Amino acid sequence: MKSAEKIKLIGVDLGGTKVAAGLVEEAHILKQEYSLIPNTSKNKQDIIDTIIKVIDSVYDKDVAGIGIGIPSLVDRHKGIVYSVQNIPSWQKVHLKEILENHYKIPVYLDNDANCFALGEYKFGTGIGVENFVGITLGTGMGSGIISKGHLLDDANCGSGEFGSIPYLEGIYEDYCSGKFFKTHYNKTGEEIFKQAKKEDPEALKAYEEFGFHLGNTIKTILFSVDPEEIIIGGSIVNSKEFFKESMLKSLDEFPYKESINNLKVKFTNTANIAILGAASLYFDRTA
Repeated sequence: MKSAEKIKLIGVDLGGTKVAAGLVEEAHILKQEYSLIPNTSKNKQDIIDTIIKVIDSVYDKDVAGIGIGIPSLVDRHKGIVYSVQNIPSWQKVHLKEILENHYKIPVYLDNDANCFALGEYKFGTGIGVENFVGITLGTGMGSGIISKGHLLDDANCGSGEFGSIPYLEGIYEDYCSGKFFKTHYNKTGEEIFKQAKKEDPEALKAYEEFGFHLGNTIKTILFSVDPEEIIIGGSIVNSKEFFKESMLKSLDEFPYKESINNLKVKFTNTANIAILGAASLYFDRTA
């Protein structure tokens, strides 16, 4: 195998409205393109054609593999995408097989939150940390587990989905993402952020509550996997100054003080992490 520094890879980020791809070497994106996804009610082939078009736009003859991050439950071994939020036409798509037949090189798929965690391990805040949980906070909540330097493998594709654990009147994601502000304050996260910067009491209260719920989420993670670090990314990280204190206060109530005393909670904003993380799937699967 070539040294990791010299391998060229393609990372693809499939979202609900667009596909982005980058040609990656080391931690650098040499070329990047994106395309809007056509009418999502169209058949699955339209989406596949869009993915291929974007990959083609950054392709290089020396590319060793393609990694794709998908906002969906993914069978990473069989390469099957079970569904994609906002793309109803995608059900049980054998994407790995389709793309490997097209490009004749290895293709790797995983959930986008797992790609975030892996990207941070390989290129970002998690470099050198063998055991951590990565959490992404935005319109939703995602999480991925790095264990002994690799994504935690599983039998049925669902490990690390802490946001789906029941909590209060819903699940953790309902209280640890933009959904919380919309449901409980009828405002977007961006609106709450703008008000908090003006020291609006209601916005500051919203963030205090948000931090409390996030702390409870982290406590559940500690009971489950007891990582060295929690690495938090996503758009909501930009407002951490307003919820970090209440999050840490909530964590102080964790009964196993040794775990809390040794735990590091870090915030990250690594550029292009979705594409870098998807490309990192190559290293995780070939190591």
